[in-house]
This record gives sequence, C-alpha cells and structure tokens, in this order.
Amino acid sequence: MSRIANKPITIPNGVEVKIEGNVITVKGPKGELSLEFLPYVTVEIGENEMNVKPNVAAMKRRSDLKKMKMFTGTYWRLINNMVIGVTQGFKKELEIVGIGYRAQLQGNKLVMNLGYAHPVEMDIPKDVKVEVPSPNKIIVSGIDKQRVGQVAANIRNWRKPNIYSGKGIRYVGEVVRMKEGKKA
Repeated sequence: MSRIANKPITIPNGVEVKIEGNVITVKGPKGELSLEFLPYVTVEIGENEMNVKPNVAAMKRRSDLKKMKMFTGTYWRLINNMVIGVTQGFKKELEIVGIGYRAQLQGNKLVMNLGYAHPVEMDIPKDVKVEVPSPNKIIVSGIDKQRVGQVAANIRNWRKPNIYSGKGIRYVGEVVRMKEGKKA
C-alpha cells in the first residue's frame, strides 16, 4: 500500500499538464513527455498541484482496492519523474576503468574500445544526449528517467566491471567488491 501518493505533486511555474482520457501530457522548458495510465487511478489537477488517487468507481470487487492503491504509488512516482524531467532533466555518469579502454563520439555513434578484437559501436537514440568529456568518462542525459537509465545500462552491459581486476564500465560512485585472486 502506497503512502507516498497521499502527498500532492507540485507543478512548478512554466510546466503545463494536460489529461485527455487515459493519457497525461507534461510540457516544460526542456521538452514534452506523455504517459498512458491504467484505469486503476485517477489524476486530479488543481492550481499548482496534482493528486493521484485510486479509481474507486472502476472497482469490481473489494480485493481490487489493494491493487489500485499499489498503482497509485507507482503512477505518482512516474508522473513526478515526468515533472522533474521536463524542468531539470536526468543524468547518469559512467566511468571506464582499464588500460586501453576508452570511448569517443563519432557523429551519432558512441565508439568504445573495451578490449575486444573490434571497437564497439553503439547508436545513440534521438531522445537521449551522450557526452564524452574525457576518454574514460561517459555522461548520458535526457528528460525521461527510464530512457536515460536504460541507455546507461546498455552501455555498461558491453563490459561489466570484473570482480577480480576491476576493469570495465561502471557508474560513477559504484562500489565494486573485489575478490582475491588465485594464490601461488
């Protein structure tokens, strides 16, 4: 049962929220995001705040109320992330650790040398911005939190950190627990 949905979502200045049927659209200075929500919840818009509540009118049996309360917390967080995304945006930073491991941008592609026999080329989606300020640092940013996290996870998937040597791609601040190697 969600208790976070009891708080209202504040709508900052410069952000416009529209609801048409089951689709909520949030428009702000950085862009526009939309989300289709299930009929388990209702979204009420006030002057500077929104409330997400369970849709009791769609309840068919008493046991549906528990499911509806779970979805209110989920949709509260998704809508709140949309509001944060169109105002501030989201950012994930990755670091590449290893001798000879590096990354560079070539047009709309991220090219990484990760110890394979060939360089790894990855196309960058249009809704996400990727920067390479130094050969061993990658910054993924955008307005959609889920999309930014997925692109960063796809980049990290090419060479996860090795638990014996520590080489690989990791998030900045990620702690990799190292194992002790073989003893002679």
